[in-house]
Amino acid sequence: MAFSDPSWVDRVLLSGPDDEACLDLGRPVNRGELRLSVAAAQRALTAAGLGEGGTAALRLAPSPGLITVLLAVWRCGGQAVLLDHRLTDAEVGRAVTMLRPRFLLTTPALVPTDLAELPRTPADEDGGVVAVPLPGGRPSATGHVVVQLSSGSTGRPKAIARTAADLERELRAYAMVSGFPGRGERVVLLSSMVHVLGLVGGLLNALYAGAELVLPSRLTPLGILDAVARRDAPTTVIGVPFHAELLAGRTDPPKLPHLRRMIVAGEMLRPGLRELFTQRYGIPLGTMYGMTETGVIATDLTGTGHPWLEPVHGMEPSVAGGELHLRVPESPYLGDPDPTRWSEGLLHTRDAASLDPVTGRVAVHGRRDSQVSIGGLKVDLTEVEQTLTALPGVDEAVVLFADGAIEAYVAGHAAGPERLRELLAERLAGYKLPRRMSVLPALPRTTTGKLQRSADTLRAAADAHR
Repeated sequence: MAFSDPSWVDRVLLSGPDDEACLDLGRPVNRGELRLSVAAAQRALTAAGLGEGGTAALRLAPSPGLITVLLAVWRCGGQAVLLDHRLTDAEVGRAVTMLRPRFLLTTPALVPTDLAELPRTPADEDGGVVAVPLPGGRPSATGHVVVQLSSGSTGRPKAIARTAADLERELRAYAMVSGFPGRGERVVLLSSMVHVLGLVGGLLNALYAGAELVLPSRLTPLGILDAVARRDAPTTVIGVPFHAELLAGRTDPPKLPHLRRMIVAGEMLRPGLRELFTQRYGIPLGTMYGMTETGVIATDLTGTGHPWLEPVHGMEPSVAGGELHLRVPESPYLGDPDPTRWSEGLLHTRDAASLDPVTGRVAVHGRRDSQVSIGGLKVDLTEVEQTLTALPGVDEAVVLFADGAIEAYVAGHAAGPERLRELLAERLAGYKLPRRMSVLPALPRTTTGKLQRSADTLRAAADAHR
């Protein structure tokens, strides 16, 4: 097995003038300081036994430690398995059992209870990260440098692996997107760095393109706006629609002359959010479409093309039977590929889409499994969900099909399910109306900020509220 040449880290991510500001994690960090920290972490990991082909699971909160240890794992020639620090010990245990990394890199406070008695050694120069050797851990059987878990919004997460070449291709694609942050600019990152948007579109692109990456100390409207106002360089905020909702909820936002745009991805925007956000801040709310399997696929950073998105360089979208397909030479999934997800060089996204034959732009309409049959009549659950979220007083909604019926879960409406059903009946045919409607103070979300779409999870939340 040919492992990735670890020199790609220095060539792609760490090159640049020593005094160039690259990170703001509570204090400014320049490239020279980052290189020294990464080199120190690499020495610590090498001493712990991580080398070429080594595998390490990272369970770390957004921090200098996460960034330096991740880059150090790659510099050692290792494979990084990224775990969200908010996962439970049981979820971490399932991931470790499935992927068999040789080390867990985490803070002492986040070492799972069942591993508390195992030896541990420092994994960075400050000693804030420790390396815990895992029984039964195996070296990498592939040349992938990173393994990520899908969001799990519809069920058990999938293990998705990417090579250094995959990451470089995506970074080159970002470089060709007009308006994406570059040298001399700042990125206020709200998305998790262990998931694809925060990792590549946020952290890695900032290092590659020469932008300064800023992590707010608090993911509240005030904390985010304070991070934007910290310096006067052109600033872009990157997050998910939930973060745009938080900011748009401010009726009196401060003047931020250096804020140039916000970019969101991960879910469809509710009707009216784009216009409300621009009204509040006077800047575009841009959108991106992508997948953990491929990274960014298409963008509309100006917020004017809705619903059409421009495919990024290197993507070859096609539509067959109403489903979006992408040309991906090898399966991105670890283990035997599921032919319903990837076959013969095509990734089946399971997203419903249209392709403009003249411009090549793509419009994504939601999940293909949102098309259901009720009494022989076709119902698009995305249409029902978008109609619900457009109703006055509705903050968010999830509509799904379970046990032969449409169910709706709504947050933010004080009038109750019966009034909601009346309002919905004025806008949709009777066969499209949910049989069951639950109104909650807030809907459960995944660790990435996406709305949960598991029927069991939503029913449990509704039962707990009742």
